[in-house]
Amino acid sequence: MAAIKTKQTNANVEDFINTFANTEQKRKDAFELLKIMQDFTGFEPKMWGPSIIGFGQYHYKSKKSRQEGDWPLVGFSPRKAAISLYVYSGCSGQEDLLKGLGKFKMGKSCIYVKKLSDINQETLKKIMKSTIDFLQSKYS
Repeated sequence: MAAIKTKQTNANVEDFINTFANTEQKRKDAFELLKIMQDFTGFEPKMWGPSIIGFGQYHYKSKKSRQEGDWPLVGFSPRKAAISLYVYSGCSGQEDLLKGLGKFKMGKSCIYVKKLSDINQETLKKIMKSTIDFLQSKYS
């Protein structure tokens, strides 16, 4: 079985944002998200792999395969096309919360936003809380 490639690193989060975020707006939004997520979760930001900023962590074991590993509870990445928000778990009630989030696109378990101002930050916090509560109860 292949090893998990995305693991927590000791890379500097602020250096990553300053070099990886490709526009001034994306840098500004990334630093704002950094503050929002750190204040909300109480966890220090850590780099996961080369391009994900994560907060907290949990250990998972897949029921479908023998794969297991560690992953951040919530996180984001200021990618070229959009900011990827790793805050969605699909748990009960999140579909309703998404209706009030604002302008975004949805991946399998990732929310993509062009600008932080496109979304409702209070709704983002509610989604983060539901995801954190869900993951901590499922994988405690």
